[in-house]
Amino acid sequence: MYLATLQEREPNPNLTPIAEWLGAGDPENFFFAFTVIYLITTALTVLVFNLGFAKKLPILKMAIVYIVMLIGNILITFLAFALPIVESLFVAALVLSVYKVQLKRHKKAELVEQEADHDKP
Repeated sequence: MYLATLQEREPNPNLTPIAEWLGAGDPENFFFAFTVIYLITTALTVLVFNLGFAKKLPILKMAIVYIVMLIGNILITFLAFALPIVESLFVAALVLSVYKVQLKRHKKAELVEQEADHDKP
């Protein structure tokens, strides 16, 4: 009897830690977990897209890209319960952010160097 009171619900090995933390293993919490993971996945997908792949597009084309991304994230959210999608998107966003910062720093240094070379007699 004592062991039964100490024993918590065993974690589901088929769920990712984020899905388990949100309580996706419980059927009553599935909709909440799905919604939160969908919002996180969508935010990270948009961030990764803008950091690494976005080009200047007309507004209608950009709207179509984002609508397709929102619809595609529904499938990705279902996959995120068993695969580390959110974690991978977080790492990709982090890597692309560091890349963008380094790229801006390099371009700024290059511009300063060009100005210094141009000012020399």
